[in-house]
Order: sequence, then structure tokens, then C-alpha cells
Amino acid sequence: MLKAIRQELRRRRDPVGYARSLGVTVGERCRLIDVSFSSEPYLVTLGNHVSATATRFETHDGGVWVFRDEDAEIDVVRPITVGDNVFIGYGTIILPGVTIGDNVVIGAGSIVTKDIPSGSVAAGVPCRVIRPISEYRAGLARWSEPTKELSRTEKRAFYLRKFHLARS
Repeated sequence: MLKAIRQELRRRRDPVGYARSLGVTVGERCRLIDVSFSSEPYLVTLGNHVSATATRFETHDGGVWVFRDEDAEIDVVRPITVGDNVFIGYGTIILPGVTIGDNVVIGAGSIVTKDIPSGSVAAGVPCRVIRPISEYRAGLARWSEPTKELSRTEKRAFYLRKFHLARS
């Protein structure tokens, strides 16, 4: 039990280091929050500048369970590869054999069953390409706010004023 507690603390304190200790290949400048890797973490490769939150990387097909009585050795296992500069939205599940290209945004809650090409925004169940990343970037201009360098207090005040929610 103590070992499990130590492992969980490490997973939370240094998620990238923890993923590497499991055998996941993780590039530079990655952010992993509450990410899980199935029974073959050594088959997962994450490029540089990848962000994933509450994401599951499933390298095997658990559905073969129903055939184990007739074929005890059946197993379907495939690697998962994620390119550089990829954002994977909250709660996404990535299934065996999937490759996600470079410069990709995956929408929250997606189930990725097939490869996603570079330069795409994709989402859904099953996940599919919605638009090129260039269109997504162009559309952000009207919504973007200059708040990234503000303190938490300054940012709060900015948005309360903007949305007319300031309290007296």
C-alpha cells in the first residue's frame, strides 16, 4: 500500500518523469495531467510540446476478453504515436494503432479510433477532422484576450469587467 501511495505522489508531482519511468517515450516541453497509459506504456510515443489532461492511451483491445475461453492466447496490441505540438483535450481516449500528426488539436471527450493528419483540428465520437489548424488559428483572433501575463487577481478583474459581472 505504501508503494502505491508513493507511486501516486510521484505521478502527480512529476507526471512526465513518471510516464518515462513506465517506458513511455516523452519529448521535451510536455504537460501531462492525470494521464493514464494502459498495460503497454512502452508502446506510447509523445513528441515535443504535447499537452494532455485526463487522457487514456489504450494500446490494447480489451474486447478480446469475450474470446478468451476459445482462444486463451488472443491479444490485439498496437502502438500509439503523437507528433509535435499537439493539444489533447480533457477526457480523450486514444485507441490502439492511432497516429496523431504534428500541429493538431483534439477536442475534449473525443475517442480517437483512426489516424489524425498533421495540421488538423479533430473532435467527436468517433474523432474526425473538423477543419485545418490554420482556420482554427484565424478564428481565434476575435476571441483572444491579452491576459496570459496577468496575475490571477488581475485576470479575474479583467474578465469581471469585460463581462459586466463586477460586484460592488
